[in-house]
Amino acid sequence: MKQPLRVVVIDYNGGNLASAERAFRYAASNLGQDIDVSVTNDPETILQADRIVLPGQGAFADCMHGLKNIPQLLDVLEKSTQKGTPFLGICVGMQLMAERGLEHQTTNGLGWVSGEIKQMPAKGLPLPQMGWNELQFKAGCHPLLEGLEPNVHAYFVHSFALTKADPKDIIATTNYGGEVPAIIEKGNRIGTQFHVEKSQKVGLRIIANFLNWNPTSNFS
Repeated sequence: MKQPLRVVVIDYNGGNLASAERAFRYAASNLGQDIDVSVTNDPETILQADRIVLPGQGAFADCMHGLKNIPQLLDVLEKSTQKGTPFLGICVGMQLMAERGLEHQTTNGLGWVSGEIKQMPAKGLPLPQMGWNELQFKAGCHPLLEGLEPNVHAYFVHSFALTKADPKDIIATTNYGGEVPAIIEKGNRIGTQFHVEKSQKVGLRIIANFLNWNPTSNFS
């Protein structure tokens, strides 16, 4: 008998777990596929997962501290994604993929993509950016955006953003006082600065695409 697709939403006191879990369950139900969604920080469960989701809200340093405080979690994240398990970071979960964060202090990130997390210049606009904003991308550029047209709207809540990124790692941007990375990817590791779980139809489509995503190679 075929095993269900095992999706884990990682619990590391990073916030937003319940809404992320609900959104993934809803998207899985809409697909009509056999998909098991669980919230966990158990290393063995994460190692056996077919999809890994890292939500996050709040400060970069606090979230990184939360990851480090759970025994083996950083090692398991590295091992799982090294072997090619698709990973999705959401909001601060995406930011943690960077080399470092500069929010209040310098904190090393996972180092999966180049760049650092700094406060957005915003150029007179209020911070945090809070609300709906357009996603700018080239149609057909990535399976995560399949079925979506450029300039669809997603829901953002953030004051800090990725800077000094490798342009090859940026799939989509938004504009808030300047260009801001909105989706980044390094092989089987992908992240959204916006909250997919709060982005209604657009977010649910991205989640469904992630559940169906089968990268041909890992980040290397």
